[in-house]
Amino acid sequence: MIVIRKPVPGLNAAALTRFVTRAKGATRLKGSVDVLLAGNSDLRALNRRFRGKNRPTDVLSFPAGDSPRNGFAGDIAISVDIASQNAKRLGHPTAEEIKILCLHGLLHLAGFDHERDHGQMAKKELSLRRRLGLASGLTERIAARPSQ
Repeated sequence: MIVIRKPVPGLNAAALTRFVTRAKGATRLKGSVDVLLAGNSDLRALNRRFRGKNRPTDVLSFPAGDSPRNGFAGDIAISVDIASQNAKRLGHPTAEEIKILCLHGLLHLAGFDHERDHGQMAKKELSLRRRLGLASGLTERIAARPSQ
């Protein structure tokens, strides 16, 4: 299910559902995925509640666990506000950025973790990004950032 609390120009629930279905096949993720498109306040609340970080973030993934219930793989929440800022800065449409963030979230649901996997997720994301016709991937951008 796709829940759009904050609309994205050029992207509706049907188009995002088609992309998620295609990307799930590419990642070989089994089960259904729910996606929430919301604003920074919602993502801040989720990030605070589940990660203890009192700030918004671009994408959060919530895997269903080792034994997905009734064919459910997990949830993805995306900040349309941050996606819009990133898209503008990187020179592509917000709808494209939402898809990049969805792919990143799907990889997390599939068990990848760029903070611990020594580049495996970045390689997989790069390959899938190219296959799905997307701009630069999130893990590539994270790796390119100077240390803070």
